[in-house]
Amino acid sequence: MPRLRVVRRLIRRSLRERYIRLEVLSGKDLKVPSQRIPAGIYISINVDSRRCWKSAISVLSSEESAVWADTVTLSPQASPAFSVEIRASYEADRMLGSGQLIGKLQLSWHDLLNHGDEPFKLSFPSVRGVHPSLTLKVAVVHACDDALSDSFIDCKIDRDTDAAHARLAKYAKRKRVSHLKAAVQHFQLVLDQCPVSHPDHAAALTNLAWARLGGYIRNDLQGIDATTSLFREALALRPQHHPDHPLYLYNLSEALNWRHDKESTAADIREAAQLYHELLPLCQEGTCLRSIAAGKNGVDYVIGRCNDLPIDASEEGICLRRVVLELCPQGHQLRPRALDRLAWALRPRFTQHGNIDDLDESIQYLREAVSLCLEGHSDPAYHLNNLAYSLGLRFDHQGKPNDLDEAISFYEEALHRRPVGHEYRDTSLDNLGQALITRFNKHEDIDDITRAISLHREALTLRPPGHPRRDTTLNNLALALDTRYGYEELDVSEGLDEDLNEVIDLCRESLRLTQLDHPERHRVLWSLSSTLLSRFTHTRKNEDVEEAITLCQESLAALTSLHPDRCFSYGWLKNAYLSRYRILHDPADLALAVENLRLASRHPTQGFPARLVNAYDWTVTAEDYSHASALEAYATFFELLDGHLATRSSTISRREAAAAFHYARLLPVDAASCAIRCDNVRHAVELVERGRDQQWSLASRLKTPVEDLASANPKLAHNYLELSKLVSNAAQDSTTITDRAAADLAATKFRKLMEQWEAAVAEIRSLQTFSRFLLPPLYADLQAAARHGPIIILIASKYSCSAIIVPTSGDPHHVPLSSITLADLKTLKDRFTRAIRHASRMDPAETRTDLIVLLRTVWDEIMLPIVTVLENVLKRKRHSRIWLCPTAAFTSIPLHAANPFLTRADRSKEPCLEDLYICSYTPTLSALIRSRQIMKKRATPSFVAIGQGQPGAGRGKALSAVDSELELVHELVPATANRTTISGDAATRAGALEALEENTWVHLACHGKQDPAQPYDSHFVMRDEHLTLLDIMDKHIPHAEFAFLSACHTAVGDEQTPDEVIHLAAGLQFSGFKSVVGTLWEVDDAVAKHIVKAFYTYLFHPKEVGVMDPTKAAWALNCATHAVKKKVPLEQRMVFIHIGV
Repeated sequence: MPRLRVVRRLIRRSLRERYIRLEVLSGKDLKVPSQRIPAGIYISINVDSRRCWKSAISVLSSEESAVWADTVTLSPQASPAFSVEIRASYEADRMLGSGQLIGKLQLSWHDLLNHGDEPFKLSFPSVRGVHPSLTLKVAVVHACDDALSDSFIDCKIDRDTDAAHARLAKYAKRKRVSHLKAAVQHFQLVLDQCPVSHPDHAAALTNLAWARLGGYIRNDLQGIDATTSLFREALALRPQHHPDHPLYLYNLSEALNWRHDKESTAADIREAAQLYHELLPLCQEGTCLRSIAAGKNGVDYVIGRCNDLPIDASEEGICLRRVVLELCPQGHQLRPRALDRLAWALRPRFTQHGNIDDLDESIQYLREAVSLCLEGHSDPAYHLNNLAYSLGLRFDHQGKPNDLDEAISFYEEALHRRPVGHEYRDTSLDNLGQALITRFNKHEDIDDITRAISLHREALTLRPPGHPRRDTTLNNLALALDTRYGYEELDVSEGLDEDLNEVIDLCRESLRLTQLDHPERHRVLWSLSSTLLSRFTHTRKNEDVEEAITLCQESLAALTSLHPDRCFSYGWLKNAYLSRYRILHDPADLALAVENLRLASRHPTQGFPARLVNAYDWTVTAEDYSHASALEAYATFFELLDGHLATRSSTISRREAAAAFHYARLLPVDAASCAIRCDNVRHAVELVERGRDQQWSLASRLKTPVEDLASANPKLAHNYLELSKLVSNAAQDSTTITDRAAADLAATKFRKLMEQWEAAVAEIRSLQTFSRFLLPPLYADLQAAARHGPIIILIASKYSCSAIIVPTSGDPHHVPLSSITLADLKTLKDRFTRAIRHASRMDPAETRTDLIVLLRTVWDEIMLPIVTVLENVLKRKRHSRIWLCPTAAFTSIPLHAANPFLTRADRSKEPCLEDLYICSYTPTLSALIRSRQIMKKRATPSFVAIGQGQPGAGRGKALSAVDSELELVHELVPATANRTTISGDAATRAGALEALEENTWVHLACHGKQDPAQPYDSHFVMRDEHLTLLDIMDKHIPHAEFAFLSACHTAVGDEQTPDEVIHLAAGLQFSGFKSVVGTLWEVDDAVAKHIVKAFYTYLFHPKEVGVMDPTKAAWALNCATHAVKKKVPLEQRMVFIHIGV
């Protein structure tokens, strides 16, 4: 004991001569008594109850720790003891008062020095169940380098603030209301001393607000509105970039959250979401503010409550959903729900306004939600149903078959996950049933409608009377039964009345249960109207049709002017008026039916497929009842089909979209027939061209030359070309995508680019001289195709068959073909097919009697009336050129080979068509014009002969004459041309494509196959892979001039799309070849060489050494077929035709 006193005396003597350097390293378990989030934590050292040093304010971490590494040098001579305080500061910059005390320790200098030079920990009294601690380090030094600086100025405002914090801490610990009231009173005194202009006004507002909020949370105080206003006023004084701005955002959001929690005010939680959206990016990772704001009581609470809000499809509501989704990054447990809620908000906006972007975006979010749920986040059946429903909506709007197939697949999966007994099985049954009805309407598979009825009946048993959604299932079952009834067309004696009455009863009960403000009520009205019309058709009871009309009018009244479903209401109303017209024959009903078809076809917010159906119905109705609007109806259909196909990014998808309207494939010729009957032959030319050239014109529009535009407005031309390139690249990229989600994104990107492209086109059209830029050509434009000879368009319509001759100048000439009908042409086509097949098995020397009879019919019934006009009216000279442009059934008939096969009295032969004229074909007038436009620039001729006589295994039999044909061609082509030959192993798909791009003249000798069902898959057979029509169309070869296709079926057209000629020869013409020789059926390679030899002999005449003129190809082919009559049988001479210039 005496020894210890000696040591202490020595230390005291030493300290009188030295200083103590104290380093504050870190703190742990730093809980704030009031549970309020501080701006930071600081350390205060007090001597004789006066603060002599204050550390920097350190941000509290998510683990409730802080780091300082601050150092202070102190003199122990002033007093034998001192105190260390841990305090919470609620301001990051200027402090009001000393903040809230977390812990305080009284220490002597000896207590510090006992720890030596190593860091040591000081533990403070418990706060909220844990002991705060500090880690310090101390050393004795001989000099004082630090000048103690403490800016703390003791004043009444600070004392009142500290007193208030002390009372609040007691309230937090002991829950006595008196402590709370005292704290509020002191904070109010401080605020009274800090007017608006005072620099501490914001801090005073916040302190008072937090005290009041604490009391509100524990139900000890009321008046949350005033408290929230205090927080809001304080935030206004702490704008962006102020160091306290994030904390003040949190303060206000916390007040809003509590008010919402107690009073369920939706506006509060919406505002809180916006505040968190601003707050979280400002919170540093690892901080206490970040961990609490991003935790379950912070942003997760806001997200959850926002997800529980009713769906709001307004701009404000969708904006909120976007904010909530951004608050749920990848991996967040609430992200699937946020995705679903945003998708749900976008979908009703689509149904109200018809903007496909909303639906596409909705599907994108639902796909992600499904993928997250399949990874185990939650039950995926709910999200599968929602995704399937949205895909079904898009199918209805856009008509993409993949959407319907995918929707049914997802509905099936959802139903599988909801077995018998599942509380939501009824929903999955109903949804799948509806999708199957839709598929049945497309494909008429009776299994679909039978299963749909079964599903709806099961759903109805799960929704007994009193169930809130029984009305929906009743309506769906009624729709399914009505659909089956319409398909089966049962006779009255077989239970018609019974079936219809059941459907009507179901519809009436559904309507009775459906509330007047239900968003789907108009659909129930349609269903009842439809079944009443069905009954009216059979019973002719006027009250049924009257009620049906009233129901349709009520459905219209329930929908806003831009609601997409108005299109269907117009359609149902048309059905009602037309049904009544068929019975009562009142012209007013017909007029009303047509007017509703017009409105349905032109309803701007409905998708193209539904409007196209109505436009087609309009054409049929106008034709059936001789209504004056027929031409308008046809023009509307073609305009809508243009728009519909333009939404498809690829050539194949455009054809598939057109093929969905296969029943309208003869509409171009029907439209032309209508125009002819209206004595408007010019318009007939325009209509048939517009209807038949859609695929080619859409594919070529991005390649349109803009030299004239570039001269007039270089900036517009450059912008157009750049956008065309972007659209083209996007289209090509989309063809390789197999993932459905990625395909959706690609389609959206393509559509956005197309909108920009269309805006650029509209700007170009604003220039007076370019007002018809890329618009369907007028007759005056189309007549340019006849610059070097008349074009004969052959119209094969169910209403009439005729020809239109477009002369070099002047009006077109109509040539009635009154002795032949569309049915006759179809019969003639079939007879030609059989005759050619029979001839191929005959000896070459045998007479082709069947073919002769058929060609004589073609001459007498079709070509003779045309020749008469050419000779007598147009005074066309012999051996001049004409172009044939066949449509519909005419495309399968060898018109160029028409022959009377008559012998005159002087034993001379009556001339046939090819004796009179040099015949060429053209798929459309525009195709011929396009070929002539790019003929203006000619490159140095180069000739490639491509042959493949030994295709790969399974790709066809060997063609023994190919190599000799290639040698023959090589000999006949002028030596002045750059001649190359590709055959054998070198004749691959890639090699052939490269050769097509690099040469101006091409000869192809190989197998060729036309695919009538999928014409873009038509191909030439190469060594490795097929060279398809699509491969050729993807190439742009403006310098190309001539191609000879010594292959089978290279000029036979498509069977599905609306009367368009899509074949290999047309594809080569589209890609740039101005003049093409193709074939109509199978070529015998053993005799084809005779045609080839004669053709090139005439084309490259010895008197014109080195001249390679593609415009002579038609003449050379005409001469060749005459020259080989004795060597080549009739069907093999007829097989070759010329297309192009």
